[in-house]
Amino acid sequence: MQAVLIIALSLHVLSSVFWAGSSFTLARTGGLGGEKLLFPQIGAATVAIVTGATLWRLVHEGSFALSEKILAGGAIAALAAIAVQIIVGGGAIRQLRSDAGDTSAARSRLAIAQRIAAGLLAVTALCMGAARYA
Repeated sequence: MQAVLIIALSLHVLSSVFWAGSSFTLARTGGLGGEKLLFPQIGAATVAIVTGATLWRLVHEGSFALSEKILAGGAIAALAAIAVQIIVGGGAIRQLRSDAGDTSAARSRLAIAQRIAAGLLAVTALCMGAARYA
């Protein structure tokens, strides 16, 4: 069990750092390069979510005290972040790739999606840190 915990935690941290870091960067740069990073972000988010669920089962199963409530709030924020990135950001990228319509509007939507996701992922990171001491 100790090895599984270490592997799950390591994968969770690494994928989360990439996902949040790329979201923060794309939010700051107005979504420039978002077409190339959205699918790696979705992959990292998937790994982060699966390993987060694994960590929950290994460490927090059967308990729903304040610490778990804070972690659950962070998990909800992370799920909302990936939903925004897929729905809003993915739609903007489809529009950019098809060259149909106004590309500046699509680029703006991509930037907005990344800014919203970055804010939600900041909430997630704060929840993970706070839950440790709750």
